[in-house]
Order: sequence, then C-alpha cells, then structure tokens
Amino acid sequence: MPETSDDLTPSTAYIDAMRRATARRQRGAARGAPGAAGPDGAYPGQESLWAAARARGEALRPLLKKVALDLHAHPETAFEERRSARLLVDALAGHGAAAELGAHGVETAFRSEYATPGYLPDRDPTVAVMAEYDALPEIGHACGHNVIAAAGLGAFLAARDALAGAHRAAPSPAPRGRLVLLGTPAEEGHTGKEYLIRAGALNGVDAAVMVHPFGYDIAEHARVGRRTLDVTFSGVAAHASSQPYMGRNALDAASLAYQAIGLWRQEMPPSDRVHAIIEEGGTRPSVIPERARMSIYVRSLLPDALRDLSRRVDDIVTGAALMAGVRVEREWDRHPASLPVRNSGPLAARWSATQRARGRDPLPAGVVPDALAASTDFGNVSHLIPGLHPMVKVSPENVALHTAEFAEYTNTDGAVDTAVDSAVGLAQVAIDYLGDEDLREEAAAEFRAAGGPQRVAEILGETES
Repeated sequence: MPETSDDLTPSTAYIDAMRRATARRQRGAARGAPGAAGPDGAYPGQESLWAAARARGEALRPLLKKVALDLHAHPETAFEERRSARLLVDALAGHGAAAELGAHGVETAFRSEYATPGYLPDRDPTVAVMAEYDALPEIGHACGHNVIAAAGLGAFLAARDALAGAHRAAPSPAPRGRLVLLGTPAEEGHTGKEYLIRAGALNGVDAAVMVHPFGYDIAEHARVGRRTLDVTFSGVAAHASSQPYMGRNALDAASLAYQAIGLWRQEMPPSDRVHAIIEEGGTRPSVIPERARMSIYVRSLLPDALRDLSRRVDDIVTGAALMAGVRVEREWDRHPASLPVRNSGPLAARWSATQRARGRDPLPAGVVPDALAASTDFGNVSHLIPGLHPMVKVSPENVALHTAEFAEYTNTDGAVDTAVDSAVGLAQVAIDYLGDEDLREEAAAEFRAAGGPQRVAEILGETES
C-alpha cells in the first residue's frame, strides 16, 4: 500500500495560470481591436481562395446534410462506429478523395490526404482537419458529433478544391502544403485521439482544427483535462447483527473516501474538479459488505494540477482503506487520460473572422468562465501541435449537451447550417495556415510560450503502452 504524500506546501499553479491567461487574453484583445490587422490580403491570393472555399462549401450543402442526418439516424458508440466511418469514407470516394479505413491500426478511424502540386514534406506545412462521429449510449448524437463529422468532411473537400483550383490558375500564387482529414473515433468516455497519436497519426502534422456543437458560438472555450480512477475496497463479510465483529466493512472505506473528497472541495481552486460515485457497496443490509467499488473522475484546467490532484486522491483512498481496515486496489486511466485544451489564439482569431463573414459572432476567450468546462481528447492533440477547437451554436443557450433535447437540435436544418458555416470556416483557416507564414509563426510562438509539445504520459509520469 503506498504511503501518503508529505508535501504540505500549497501550490501556486492556479495563480500562475491566471497570470498567463490574463497576458494571453490581452494579446488576443489587441488582435481583435478596431484597426487591428484583419485577414484581408494577409498573403497573395487569399481573397480568391476564401471565395472559392465559401462557394465550394455551399455547394456541398446537400452532401453535408445527408451525412449529418444519416449519422444521427444511425448512432454508434465508441470504437463501434463501423457504419459511420464507412459512410464518411464512401462520401470522400464519391468526391474523388481516397481514404484509408482502419488508419493507424484503429478499426473505425480513417485518413485522407491532399498535397498541393510542388509540395515538399521537409519544406511545406501540413494541417489536419479532425472529424468525430461516435455517439452516446441511449441518447445518440446528444453531443453533436454528427455535425462535427459533416463539418470536417466539408472543410477538407472545400479546402482541397479551392487549393487545387488556385494551382490550376497559374501563374497566380497559391499556397503549398498538405491537408489531412483524420477520422477520430471514440471521444465519448474514451481518448481515441491519444491512441492515434501513439500510432503516429500526427507525425509531420503542424496544426489541427475542428469544431464542436454547443448552445452558442465561442472561439476559445476552456476544456479541462481528465483522469479516471477505478477503486475496489476488499474487506471481510460477516453477519451484521449476530457477528459484526467478524467483519471488515468495505463500504465504510468507500463512504469515507467519498466524504473526504467532498470535504476537500472547499480547498480546490475553480480550475479543479473531482467527482465520484459508489458503484457497488454490498448485497443486503444483514451482511457486512466485503467488496465496494468506486469510480472517480479527476479534472483540471492545468496539466500539472491534474497530476497533483491524482496524488491527493491516491492519499484519500489509501487513508480510507486504513481507517476501515480493508485492502484497496486501484486502476488509473483504463483509457489514456485527456489533457486540457490549449486553444491557439492566432488560429481562433482567424476563425472568428471567417464566422463574422458568415453572419455569426463568436464570443472571445474569457466571457464564459473557464471553470464551466468539460473534457475532450483534442486536449492531447493541442499539447503536441497548435490546435483550434471552437464551439458552434446548434441549440438555444439553455439546452445542455448530453441530453435528449440537445440530440433533437443536432437533427435540424439549423444544425446543417452550422455544419456548412463550420466547413467553410475550417477550410478558410486551413488554407490560411498553409498560405500565411506570419500566422504559422504566431501560432508556433504562442505554442512554444505555453510549454511546447507535451505528451500526456510525460506530464503524468507514466509509461505509454
């Protein structure tokens, strides 16, 4: 049984993070201020490329509607998305794009690529568009991944066709580079993107972009990292009335751990969350429970805090077992942990410009409290390369994700409109990333300042399996 930690020094991680966030948002405000440089004419040919991507995205509306509504009608959960992945691969094939199904050793992943004429891997940039398509058990596409998939498909095809058209129109200048469409299964309750990362899916990729449906448009929305812990307490069964002294109560340990987590919350900064349930705690009141199981989630906006919170949870379950006189077994991260999302300010600013041109008005960073955040495996991507993960409106603001009501809104003409707007915006940002050297340098500089590339196993002190 591990010893408890003995470092009682309060962490300054939250205060340090607030300072960094304040400085970053000040830079972001300057980018969006009146008179700040906009995207018009950022590089030769940008205006015509944006127009081409916009026209192509609109022309793809029937396809995106078909895909979004078909996925909605046939929801498949994590790592079971065989029909969904095939649907998207067939849609690509129907528009002249070859795709590899089962990419990187993951059965329900896929990958398609387009390289411009003259592309050289050692010289020219690569940007990946990511598409999710897994659903939730029982309530289907209540997180809107059908919209994400349609948007990603449309973005890839629109950007490909705009770039190809620009190169056919030589001698007008056109960006050189490579587009990747990566179909990423198993985001819900899993970390499918981390499995793809470990298999080399992002090798040679310089930036990644995707969208996520929500109740309003926001360019930079916080996402917390998440670890999971499964705990089993093992005691001794006994008759609770005639021979209670013969037992060791495993449920007592689970109850103590649950209460300790609750008392601990008053000390947590707003960036942190720990929540737990007791999944098993005995069979009948007359028998002292010999087995109890807990499931615990640990979340934080700060990668280092995620590690430190995990150590404290370990202390709590160890102490609870000691107090109850039972044994404890624990399993961290049955699936790889997810990291907080690092939103790229420069890419988010460019995204906002694309959406304002579509008649939408994304909220900037800081309007929605960072503490109100869920988790996504895109966080792991954004800790390896600059990433864009804006939220896009498909429902009223008072409709929550992961509800049957939200699922209804992802099956509407409004959701299709959002998919088209997102496809156009992602295509324009991807094209800009390939064509605008200043944008790439600004995104890379911000990424380096945030700590550069970091893998989840390195942060948490684990070994990748």
